[in-house]
Amino acid sequence: MDPRLLDILVCPVCKSGLEKTGDELICKPCRLAYPIRDDIPVMLEDEARALEPEKI
Repeated sequence: MDPRLLDILVCPVCKSGLEKTGDELICKPCRLAYPIRDDIPVMLEDEARALEPEKI
């Protein structure tokens, strides 16, 4: 994934910045992990995985 894309992407739920971890983009305030598939971030709330508080 292009690092410049990470600079402009925000969480679709709360509009906070995202952090890349492995094959996911993490939104810490929402505790959601958005998948990256074939170098394309899937920024749909329905596709996001809920994170446990201790995993952040």
